[in-house]
Amino acid sequence: MAANRTNREDRRRVARIQARRAFDASRTQRRKRDNLFAGAAAAVVLALAVSLQISWFSSNPTAEELALVKEQAASGLPREIPDKSLAEGRTFTGSLALGQGEVGVELDGNAAPQAAAVFKTLADDGYFDGKDCHRLTATEQMGVLQCGSENGDGKADQDFLWGPVENTPEDGFYPAGSIAVARGADGDSHGTQFFIVYKDSVITQETGGYTIMGKVTSGLDVVESIASRGIASGADDGQPNDRVTINSFTLN
Repeated sequence: MAANRTNREDRRRVARIQARRAFDASRTQRRKRDNLFAGAAAAVVLALAVSLQISWFSSNPTAEELALVKEQAASGLPREIPDKSLAEGRTFTGSLALGQGEVGVELDGNAAPQAAAVFKTLADDGYFDGKDCHRLTATEQMGVLQCGSENGDGKADQDFLWGPVENTPEDGFYPAGSIAVARGADGDSHGTQFFIVYKDSVITQETGGYTIMGKVTSGLDVVESIASRGIASGADDGQPNDRVTINSFTLN
């Protein structure tokens, strides 16, 4: 029974990979066009993605797609994006244990249910354990520490992307202690990365802003201390001088 359930989950995962690829390919083509049919093209792309998911059980996955499923399972990522209902109406509290000290955290499932559901699931699965916080930004306008990259290189897993943006400030003001979700170029490109705002910051909202999913409840001074030691390159954005490793991320 367990093997059959795993096979079904793998098939659903592959279906999502296929749908994502179809969507991304069509979206890229659509961006190259500048005409009155852009809206209609988007509808066709979404319909294609849904069609691929529905028709999955009548097709066979490629070896590459099956390899992606196995690779993601090995990485500790969920097979599916967690549903936001897991966090709706709930508040999760816990701690982010860094090599430099412990940071108390709270995630707000009322303000950002999709983000809270994703990061609660990732934390429970131990995804963050042993991963580095790969990016420190220290400019006059912004101060953040970014974490959660699979290999510490800032790259996202293209088969674990979700959206949309939730709970983003219209004025672009992110108060110190905010915990927000990092993303790529659009509102559906969130993944496993998040950032802690260690000083009052103003971040551009030109592409839709960033989801504030929670806040630091204690230990912000740990992040401030990391920031005070600077950036390895000597620039104002890059790897922290001190290696920052997540020992554990727990949420209750």
